[in-house]
Amino acid sequence: MTVSYSVLDLAPVVEGSAPTVSFENSVQLAQLAESLGYRRYWLAEHHNMPGIASAATSVLLCHIGDNTSTIRIGSGGIMLPNHSPLVIAEQFGTLATLFGDRIDLGLGRAPGTDQVTMRALRRQPQQAVDSFPQDVLELQHYFDDPSRTINAVPGQGLHVPLWLLGSSLYSAQLAAQMGLPFAFAAHFAPDMLLQALRIYREQFKPSAQCPTPYTMLCVNLIAADNTRQAEYLFTSLQQQFLQLYRGTPGKIPLPRQPLTGYESFEINAMERTLSRSLVGSPNRIRAGIEALLEETQVNELMFNGPITDPTARLESFGIGAQVMQDINAGVHTSEMAK
Repeated sequence: MTVSYSVLDLAPVVEGSAPTVSFENSVQLAQLAESLGYRRYWLAEHHNMPGIASAATSVLLCHIGDNTSTIRIGSGGIMLPNHSPLVIAEQFGTLATLFGDRIDLGLGRAPGTDQVTMRALRRQPQQAVDSFPQDVLELQHYFDDPSRTINAVPGQGLHVPLWLLGSSLYSAQLAAQMGLPFAFAAHFAPDMLLQALRIYREQFKPSAQCPTPYTMLCVNLIAADNTRQAEYLFTSLQQQFLQLYRGTPGKIPLPRQPLTGYESFEINAMERTLSRSLVGSPNRIRAGIEALLEETQVNELMFNGPITDPTARLESFGIGAQVMQDINAGVHTSEMAK
């Protein structure tokens, strides 16, 4: 089975840098991904986080679309409880009008932020979360052929493909019931991965958009010429999650070794959160991906690569693409080393 591979980008803001640089780096990454056969380039919605600049997701997607030509672009995801379905239908209808059938709309149920910021985004946060299934249905209807009192303009009749994203069983069950493709966020919440995939496949009901189950798995990818360098680059992501555990989010830290000043329970929690990360040399990445595919049988992998050095980040995604191409072509590991 050929496995597609894609990119998740949070437009990371590095210590000592600014969102302007992040956006430039995102364009470079999207262009490289397009040239290397990555299927999708997705941005994720987060708010009030100094290290993530993709809050205005649909606006940034327009910038990415203007600077690429063939790669699919979309959200991974839009946090629907923060928005009215009509507004999202209009935004992604606009994107689909500008960029044709390149657009994906991945939807999440979490707010993508803290409770205080969530209230600033939408005044009745719990009600918005509870109405998530109804909001997804409403959003679908806005993309159907015109037959409503209220139409999304543009958007109506464009049939923008929806995805459900999740890190627990809830979205897996809902995606199965609605016949939608399902993406699991193992890059930050790996615990329920296998159970969620099993439930999704067992309960799946075919739909016009998705006649058979389709699964995507997102993991962190930190690849370099040698494992020692990759592990050094990985310390940026490790520090970022340690900061989040302490409630002190900031810009993405520069790599440093050793990681000192943290309690053992903090290190243990971070390691569990990042346990599905792929870190190492090309051969080590190859072994990790093959084991992951064997274990999960997913249709597609999505790589998140929060590396602070732009050149190293591009090189990591380059290694990821080469590994996936070799796996799909049936190239043996011994041949990769030549």
